[in-house]
Amino acid sequence: MAEHPVDVPASGYLVVRASGAAAARAAILGGTADPESVQLLMRCPVPRAVAESGAKLTFADATLHLLPSERGVVMLTVAAAKLSIPFTELRPLMFRPVEVDAPLRTLFASAVAHVLAAGSRLDPHGLAHHLLGLAELVLRSALRVELDRVDALAARRRAALEYMRAHLGEQSLTADKIAEALYISRRRLYQLFDDGQGVSERLKGLRIERAKTLLADPAKAGRGIAEIARDCGFTSAPHFSRTFRRATGRTPREFREQALRG
Repeated sequence: MAEHPVDVPASGYLVVRASGAAAARAAILGGTADPESVQLLMRCPVPRAVAESGAKLTFADATLHLLPSERGVVMLTVAAAKLSIPFTELRPLMFRPVEVDAPLRTLFASAVAHVLAAGSRLDPHGLAHHLLGLAELVLRSALRVELDRVDALAARRRAALEYMRAHLGEQSLTADKIAEALYISRRRLYQLFDDGQGVSERLKGLRIERAKTLLADPAKAGRGIAEIARDCGFTSAPHFSRTFRRATGRTPREFREQALRG
């Protein structure tokens, strides 16, 4: 297998990669191309002499490589077919730094140190199974933590959106107020909406959607544009009309007339 450029993980982080260009694209974009191998990269405390010279132990289904060019970075490569975790389930870990808690880092470092120290005197088949088991343990543990983190982020994101929808009519609704209501920092709130749209744009989008619903409702046909603007949290009817037109290509009045005719 050809060597890839090393994505050097910071201390306390794991990087998981797949071998082969097709597998890499599948891991990122989705697809069915499974890799031949999965690589786990993590920093470990190792003896200075070993760190400077590097080390590489190769077995049938696993390779342990201490990279000499990257001090303390260990790359454990295992045959993907030998893992009990389907490759599709590993996608949340692929090609980005994933934080690993201290107990798992300690266990991994200890196992690596023992293999490097005694590998030449141990049965190679047993060592291969040992390294496969180590990879399984690290991947499963990191995956569980990552999925829990994603679930927690999704729950916080839902809570933020629910709060926004419940307070859309308040012109004073800001990122600071939303963060305070959720007992999180403003920075944490922005992390929940790091998809390129951001908090203010998301809030504006929710207000436009609320306005479209009100404008298209026959029961609200008697309400003026200014009143709907206030109900959706816009500072004035002209501001509402400009924002609505930029978002939909029509003025609120044009949208209402078309919606009610339809």
